[in-house]
Amino acid sequence: VRRRLGYLPDNNPLYFDMTVAEYLSLVAEVRRVPRADKARLTARAVEGCALGPVRGRIIGQLSKGYRQRVGLAGALLHDPEVLILDEPTVGLDPTQIIEIRELIRAFGSEKAVLLSSHILTEVEATATRSGARATQATAPWPNFGKERKRRTPDRTASPSRRHSLSATLPRGRPLRR
Repeated sequence: VRRRLGYLPDNNPLYFDMTVAEYLSLVAEVRRVPRADKARLTARAVEGCALGPVRGRIIGQLSKGYRQRVGLAGALLHDPEVLILDEPTVGLDPTQIIEIRELIRAFGSEKAVLLSSHILTEVEATATRSGARATQATAPWPNFGKERKRRTPDRTASPSRRHSLSATLPRGRPLRR
């Protein structure tokens, strides 16, 4: 499963004291990319995420947009079939948001991309297909603060928020979470 998935969390765990090239080399080792493919896949990730001009720079000195690109390149480095992106544009300026959206669309033509965001306009602007189901439970004490009488919590209520994502992998098998 790990070989088939690429994941970019919203908090993008990067090593700020490494250069972009060093970080991608580390990711390739952790992902067990074969040595014969390492240079080719690293070059493809650098080119795909437009990191060429900053390849030798220290990650901590990069803008938030470039750091997001480095994280995206790390998620793509081992050439996964499915790419999961959690809030990929949070904290970016409008120009960087547009650039990241274009990258995501480009990768979506080759891979299944699952995009998680609480900003529905972001999903609509990026995705070619979108579908999400969110359910919100009623509060266990619906009149809390309005009346002094304490009510017994409703044990059948679902958690306060529940999200369900589903997508179809390239081979037609459903992926559910």
